Amino acid sequence: MKRLCILALWPALSVADQGTQSAPLLNPNQAVSASARLDFITNIDKYLFLRVGTGAFPTASATIDTLTFALSASIPATPTTPVNGNSVSVNWNATLPTMGTTLSVLPVEVRSNAGQVTIRATATTALSSGANSIPLSSIVITSSDANLPAPLVPNAGTGASVNVTGSTFTNLVTSRAANWTFAYNNATIPSAGTYTGQITFTASAP
Repeated sequence: MKRLCILALWPALSVADQGTQSAPLLNPNQAVSASARLDFITNIDKYLFLRVGTGAFPTASATIDTLTFALSASIPATPTTPVNGNSVSVNWNATLPTMGTTLSVLPVEVRSNAGQVTIRATATTALSSGANSIPLSSIVITSSDANLPAPLVPNAGTGASVNVTGSTFTNLVTSRAANWTFAYNNATIPSAGTYTGQITFTASAP
């Protein structure tokens, strides 16, 4: 059995402002005017763009950049002279490069129209090599532009946020770019190994 569906359509009703003025009978040539008002509504969505490393506005790359610090110990020309005796420990007096000798630079970009932008760092994965680990706070970041500062990296969890200075419209609109320099602050000499970890940067706005 086939069924026949009948669809009735009515024109949509719309109401517009209107005005009418007529010249008086005794003065039909009098100038006349009529006014009609029209309201406008413009919706501008909020947006927030953050890039650390590869990519460019408006589309950042899905690739996660990797920074590598290669540290080589410096063995002194004159070896340590051990003390005579059995089972006597001898300290190894080699040294590692000081902070600043191994640096990595990444471009960073923030764009938003949502007001004050803040950035914070989260220790996603600890720097570890087997059972050994290095505090993530050993990674120190400096920015080439004080208007786009780099947050402190915590050992675990999420660290304190830093404010990005707005560009225009009383800091409501932000368009900032800078280079962040990453350095390994080797306060102690860790055990040999390949240490891997991850930091997540998050930008937020009201």
